[in-house]
Amino acid sequence: MSNKRDTFKYVFKKGNKILHRGITNDLDRRESEHQRNLDGGHIEQVGRRTTRPAALEWERDGGKSR
Repeated sequence: MSNKRDTFKYVFKKGNKILHRGITNDLDRRESEHQRNLDGGHIEQVGRRTTRPAALEWERDGGKSR
């Protein structure tokens, strides 16, 4: 079974400050959720879409691995 590349890695920033790192399968929805909870800001995609296991590893590593 091959894993689909359907997961985005992202950082949520306000200005130049990173407020949150995470993964999602829907960047627009996730950005809206963060904007409601964190008072503004925007999402920047990190790299290309990837598999969920690879994205989870990136998230666990604090966004260090690619």
